[in-house]
Parts: sequence; structure tokens; C-alpha cells
Amino acid sequence: MKLLRTRNFSTLAAVAPWRRACQVWLATCLLFACAASPAATYYVHPLAGNDHGPGTNLNAPWQTLEKVNSTYLRAGDQVLLAGGQTSQGQLAFDGLAGTTQAPITFSSYQPSATASDTRATIDGRGYVAAIHLKNSHHVQISNLVLTANGGGLRIGQPSNADLRCGLLIQADAAGSYEGFQLGNLLVKDVSFEEPGFVRPLEDVNTANGKTRYGWGIRFMVETDKAQMRDVSVVDCQIENVNHTGLKFTAPSNGLAQVKVERLRVLNTGGPGVQMSGVHGGHLSELYVNGSGSTNDTRNWGRGSGLWTWTSSDVVIEKSQFLNANGPGDSAGVHIDFNCRNVIVQYNLSMHNAGGFCEILGNNHNCAYRYNVSVNDGFRVKGEHGAFQEGKIFWLSGYSSSKTRQGPFNSYFYNNTIYVSADSVAKIAVAPTSDGVLIANNIFCIQGRSELVKGDQYRPDPKATAAQKNFVFENNLYLRADNWPAAMPNQDRAPIVGDPGFRNAGGLKLEDYIPTKAQLVKNRGVHIKKIPQDEIGLTVGLNPDRDILGNKIVGLPDLGAIEISREGRTATQTPPAVAEKK
Repeated sequence: MKLLRTRNFSTLAAVAPWRRACQVWLATCLLFACAASPAATYYVHPLAGNDHGPGTNLNAPWQTLEKVNSTYLRAGDQVLLAGGQTSQGQLAFDGLAGTTQAPITFSSYQPSATASDTRATIDGRGYVAAIHLKNSHHVQISNLVLTANGGGLRIGQPSNADLRCGLLIQADAAGSYEGFQLGNLLVKDVSFEEPGFVRPLEDVNTANGKTRYGWGIRFMVETDKAQMRDVSVVDCQIENVNHTGLKFTAPSNGLAQVKVERLRVLNTGGPGVQMSGVHGGHLSELYVNGSGSTNDTRNWGRGSGLWTWTSSDVVIEKSQFLNANGPGDSAGVHIDFNCRNVIVQYNLSMHNAGGFCEILGNNHNCAYRYNVSVNDGFRVKGEHGAFQEGKIFWLSGYSSSKTRQGPFNSYFYNNTIYVSADSVAKIAVAPTSDGVLIANNIFCIQGRSELVKGDQYRPDPKATAAQKNFVFENNLYLRADNWPAAMPNQDRAPIVGDPGFRNAGGLKLEDYIPTKAQLVKNRGVHIKKIPQDEIGLTVGLNPDRDILGNKIVGLPDLGAIEISREGRTATQTPPAVAEKK
């Protein structure tokens, strides 16, 4: 029911007092009647439906998404699409207002007891997005397949739109927008351009590309007078999109309380996941494989598995980042500039062209700890169009300003790094780095190591003098030359030897369990704050579990995996993040 509206307040002022009182009484009654009305469930079936009915009967559904879009949805209402069917077009709303107790829901229903496919598909070809919400709050979207492969822009779509999304949630008006829950979505095959379009070669060398792309799921806050908060993306999959799979974009702190769990992102032309302007994020159990993919000529062709920018208090853990590709960046996870308190822990990073650890300028108190890196950073500058070296460890002062700054208080400990003999392990540390801790890591580098310049657009010079507040101790190296001799800061208590991985070069975490207990057991140090750092890590410096969930007893072992004296792990349960007091 839509509320009756008076034309304007001056009309009421002109009528007799008794008549005005009656109108106020009637309006109040209408408000209470609307509030008391039960929530409705609307059904949509593109083949068996009819838009001339009420749509609230399972056996008499509506037919089109346009009918849904013209309907006034109230808190608690549900829109259910027929599983196994494809609806052309988009769901598009501005100003949906669910509540915590009664969100507005978009999902699927099973049209018959024998239907095998429980998810409906929305094909948004030619539209800005298959689902497009603006300035809304408390909305649940689940159990749908979203696709939008080509089609340019149809008549009636915003003429300034320069993107195509599977799902787009925007805030472009002042206000607070919260309570977005996405679950069990499959977003696939999203592109602005038609199949066969060839992306200009120079596009991949720009910061985010200059032409129109397809994106998976996007949250966008477009004014500093708006904030979006309480966002969750759980049990979803994104695949075959031209640019970023899952993207959060906002002014500083414009997005808050973000949760992403059990997300699969496959073969994206850009990054797998990207976060800008996020304050308070927890991302766990992600599987990102093939970011920066070039398997479609419409793809951007460059991207890290995940990267953050101007974000704070974000934890990225218990995830896998594999096979990132591209001529620049394209690490497993990288922390771009202007971030604070971003923690990368308990992850497997493998075969990423750009590298493993990348922390850019003006970042504060960020950390990589208890991760396993395998054959990351194999890219060679100048080959196949690459304009950056791949690196296993990179601290850069680049922050887009003319003056290089930081990063500040970077923590890198209890990681296991394996590089095979057919790749050069490259390291770059900006001379502006202020506050660095490198401890308890295993560097098992079978080939050559090299100190290189950081090369983010304008290269950092090689560090020729020791950086300030540099704590470097108690790391294990396969050979004494695993850390480049040209690096001015050297390990003050190195340990040299072969950790005896169970299956070096393997694809599983368990392959990197050391068998040489005497080299790693209790050989680490408890982590303390870097000198002059008053903060440390906001989540605590000394976790009580390793990457496999083994409890850390006494001094930590070297690397990401705790072992028994016999060289076996005690358990392989995924870790619960808890900190020693």
C-alpha cells in the first residue's frame, strides 16, 4: 500500500480547524494501517507468469522484472524468482527501506517439487547491473545467478554509466545505509562490451583501466556525506568478469563493518577483491584464482588477488590467493597506500606474478604473518610487457604524492617462503621505510636472490643506508646468500639450513611442514613492538595458533607451521584467531 499524500502543508492551513483535524486523524490511521499490514511475498516466473495479477499467489506469479520494479516494497516484503528460469532485464530500486527485524528480500523459489535447479537467473545484458540498488538499507539478496554479458547500454539506462555489474549497491545521497546481506550468489560472465571486443593494449598500464568493463559485485559510496555499514558477502562465487570480482569503493571510512566469508573468485580480468575506504573488515576463507586473467580479450589483464587502499582495521585470513597475473602489481595480497592496521595472516599465496608481500607508502602498522608463499614474484621487468619486477618482499614509499613516505611500522614474521631454482627471488625496501620487523621467517630460496629498486610508476632508489628502527633477527635461510648481501640491513642472528619440507613445490599447506625439527622448533622469538612504535598490532602481536591451527607452546617455531619434536603437526584444524595476553 502506498501512503496517501497531501499536496502541501499550506492547503491544510487554509481549511477549517475541524476539517484539518479530521485530515490529520485520517493520515494517522493510514500510517498505522500500513504499519500493521503483513509483509507480502511476490513471485515471478518469466514463462508461466502474468503481470495483471497481484503476484502474491505461488500459482499465479508475475512475469517480468519491470512489474517488480514498479511495485512499492515495504519492510519484510519478499521478491522470489522461479528457480531454473531466466529473467531478462534488471531489478532496480532507489530508497528501499527494510528494517533489522524485517529486511526486504530478493531470492528464488522452487516452482515445482520436481525442479532440480533452485536458483533463478537474472540476465542484465544491456543494463548497468542485473540488480541495482541505490540509497537503500536492510536488504537481503540470496540464491540467485546474475549475469550480464555485453549489450552496451539500453535506452533508459544512465547515459553516463561507464560500467556493467552483476550486482551494484550505491549510496549517492547523504545518509546512513546499512544491513546488506548477500548469500549463495553466483555472478558470472559480466562484460560491457560484446564478445570479440579487443581491449586497447595501453589500458593495462593505467591505474585501473580507461575503458568500460564488467565487474562482479560492487558497493559504492559516492559522497562523503554518506556511509554504508554492516555489509556481509557469504558463500558466493564470482567468475569471468572483465575487471574486479568484488569491489568496495568509498571515501575514507565511508564503508564500515564489512564481512566476507567463503567467497570464490575465478578468472577475473582485474583483481579478485579490492577494498577502498573500508573501516573494519574481516575477510576469511576466500579462494581467489586467476586474477588479472587474459582468457577474454575484453579483460583488463592485471590484478592482485586482493588489495586494500585507504582502509583501516582489516583482517584477511585463512584464504588462498593463486595465479595472479599482470605486468604490474598482481601480488597474492597487496596493501596499497594510506592504510592502517591491515593484517594478512594464515593464507596460502602461490604462483602470483607480482609477488607475496607488498606494502606501499603512508601505511601504518600493517602485517604479514603466518602465511605460506610458494613461487611468488616470478615476473621479470621488461619481459612480456612487464613494467614492475616481481618481488617476494617489497616495502615502497609510493603514495601518489611527490614526496615518498613510509611505510611505517611494517611487521613481517613467521612466514614460510619457498622459491624454486628457476626464479630469482627479488627484494625491494624503500629508503623511506621507518620501522620494520622481519623475524621468525623461513626463506627457502633455491636459486638466486637480488635486491632491486621499488618500481611503482617512479622507482624508489635502492636503499644504500640502513633504515631506521629495523628489527631483523632469527630467520632461517636455505643458504647464507638467500638474503641479498647488497641490502644494508642484515639479519643479526641468522640460521642457515634446509628445513626439509615434506614436499617442496607442492600445492598444499601440509607440503611445507618442516621435517628438520632441530632447525625450527622453538627457534623463534616472541614478537615485541618495533622501537618507537606505540601501537604494535591492534589484534595483538603473538597469536596462539599457527596457520594449521596448531597451538603455539613456549617459543614460536620458525615459519608458519608449528611442528612436534618428531617433525609432525599436532592438528590440522583451521585456526581460530586468539592472541596471547
